[in-house]
Amino acid sequence: MKIIAYAEFFDRLLSATNIKCQTDLARALGVHRSAITQAKTRDAIPHKWVLQLARHFALSPDWLEFGTGSPTGGMPGGTRPAGRRRAKSSGPGAVLQVAAASAAPAVDEWDIVQVPKVAARLCAGGGSFEVEAQPVSAHPFPRWWLAKLGNPADMVFMDVVGDSMEPGICDGDTVLVEQGRARVDSHSVLAVGLADAIYLKRVERCGDGLVLHSDNPAYAPMEVFGDELEHFRLIGRVVWLCRDCR
Repeated sequence: MKIIAYAEFFDRLLSATNIKCQTDLARALGVHRSAITQAKTRDAIPHKWVLQLARHFALSPDWLEFGTGSPTGGMPGGTRPAGRRRAKSSGPGAVLQVAAASAAPAVDEWDIVQVPKVAARLCAGGGSFEVEAQPVSAHPFPRWWLAKLGNPADMVFMDVVGDSMEPGICDGDTVLVEQGRARVDSHSVLAVGLADAIYLKRVERCGDGLVLHSDNPAYAPMEVFGDELEHFRLIGRVVWLCRDCR
């Protein structure tokens, strides 16, 4: 089977869809951005990606994979790719056309996202120094279900060590973290970094600094002020958790 070169494939995708960058591609596929980087490094695209994108954007798989034929060749009615539909007029009929183009597609219950689990462990206690972001496994979840919680492309699983967030989150739990969209909010459980350690806390602004709260009353709040703020970072927000029944 012919190897699908990354550059040619990506150029065709850019020309026919609303995808503009690798992050957009990862979001459309429901994979972590590192998977796109790996594909670019290998200069090869998995065949299943081609089929998934062809179905999602109403494109011809042969054109997307090999550049043969037309972008919509063989598609029912020559359907235009998603994200490139335009109303032809400004009259009343245009309203109906736009409404039809933006109608939600049917849910594909078999559209699966492989959510990576990373080696880093979140400390619900004194701080974890296990901060390696390398994926160690992947776990399949339906895209429609993940999309209710946030952006599937930004999600990772991380294990929890410590009891400072009990009773809600316990030692040994695994949490689903949506990276990059966290904000200081005492109502959300956040994955945060401070110096070389990572924590699971609720974060509240206090004057010119921050206070990191635990749900377990046995743990005193952690205050972050002055120069310490330069070493503080928001990793993501916890959107779901799972645990073994003991």
